[in-house]
Amino acid sequence: MRKAAAEDSHRIPPSPVVHIRGLCDAVVEADLVEALDKFGNICYVMMMPFKRQALVEFDSVESAERCVSSEAACIGEQQAFFNFSTSQRITRPTNADDPTSGNKVLLLSIQNPLYPITTDVLYTVCNPVSNVQRIVIFKRNGIQAMVEFESVEDAQKAKLALNGADIYASCCTLKIEYARPNRLNVVRNDNSSWDYTKPFLLHRERGKGRQRQAILGDRPSSSYGPHCPLLPLPANSRYRRRGEEVQDMISYPVLLPKTSSSSYLAHATSSSVAMVSGLHPAKMNCSRIFNLFCLYGNVEKVKFMKSVAGTALVEMGDEYAVDRAVTHLNSIKVFGKKLSVCVSKQQAVIPSQVFELPDGCSSYQDFSLTRNNRFSSAQGSRNIIQPPAAVLHFYNAPPNLSQHQLQKLCTEHNVPAFTKFKVFDAKPSSKTLSGLLEFDSKTEAVEALTVLNHHQIRIPNSSNPFTLKLCFSTSSHL
Repeated sequence: MRKAAAEDSHRIPPSPVVHIRGLCDAVVEADLVEALDKFGNICYVMMMPFKRQALVEFDSVESAERCVSSEAACIGEQQAFFNFSTSQRITRPTNADDPTSGNKVLLLSIQNPLYPITTDVLYTVCNPVSNVQRIVIFKRNGIQAMVEFESVEDAQKAKLALNGADIYASCCTLKIEYARPNRLNVVRNDNSSWDYTKPFLLHRERGKGRQRQAILGDRPSSSYGPHCPLLPLPANSRYRRRGEEVQDMISYPVLLPKTSSSSYLAHATSSSVAMVSGLHPAKMNCSRIFNLFCLYGNVEKVKFMKSVAGTALVEMGDEYAVDRAVTHLNSIKVFGKKLSVCVSKQQAVIPSQVFELPDGCSSYQDFSLTRNNRFSSAQGSRNIIQPPAAVLHFYNAPPNLSQHQLQKLCTEHNVPAFTKFKVFDAKPSSKTLSGLLEFDSKTEAVEALTVLNHHQIRIPNSSNPFTLKLCFSTSSHL
């Protein structure tokens, strides 16, 4: 593999940007800098943690050539592979300059946010590394936050230590860049913003304020999957603050307050309603939106807006379900149109101005009582939140369902046909069938799931149909 990587590098013209592959999950930006700064000055690093890859920009082509031509390099106790990037410069997403610009505010993008992200969580993650002054969390394209540190050096140190790390095991991964503003303006202290230099900004009723014990409990709730521990900094980490007693980053995930969900959301600045635009006017309806969004949380209501064509409001079980939907569904293509999914300013979906969609369906539908919501029962913790993928997992199918019957189902509903089919071995007593379907692309799989999820399959001599259930698989290929 090392030889192949070298051959690839010769086919690509030399560039000051090096593409690194084969990184282990635990690697953060600091590990790359420590391993590679012997080849030359590093200007910028872009982590791609879910791909186990990274881009490193050196100050010269000569430094990059020394890196690519090196015989071996271990990063995080694992051999990595290098070749030249096709880019001559790493694009800075925020158009911010390098740390020499004097910026002490970092922009944190939280990828795959299966658990709630609050100011308490980010403070617990960042403050053991460097002194945190202010935090502001916002939800536009997924979950992002700006964290202001005491100094530029503190921000540099935090970026090195945390860029590419998981807040919880295998999820809530941090992608960190330098932000545009050099100071944050915080008007109140709550779950979405906090000024640690001004504790009097707390605007809450007595007894309902900031609950420090909330981060010392069990997992967030049964709806968010299995227990995932907060990853600690190594005890001997050179990025931990020194000269003062700092509590270790312990393995406690966030616990929602043990009050009703409504009382908790009353203090939240977000919404449990998502706004979806870019919907195909003839092929999308309330049920098909439900089929897609139910993978990320319970769907309560769906309503198409009469005044804005191709736009709908989706009320979900809580604001965290909306966060997951925004993270995984924003910008995906469905029926040739690119969806835009964001948090709505509406706090609920009201069934007003109901009309008929082009396919004859109602523009409004209430799903609050449907059994197809997957996060309501005790089984909800078994849901695995996955981004859209080319492989679908199907289950609850009739035990005698064949590949030919599934192909026929795709044809009848005018959706792309799958290219590979796999059935899981079932117990002799099993009354249903499950397996995997692989499509040529992620877009084709999304369209098939949108149409066929919860399709009812009737079999002879049975009064009750089987409700076919689909979700995105953790497998990349069959």
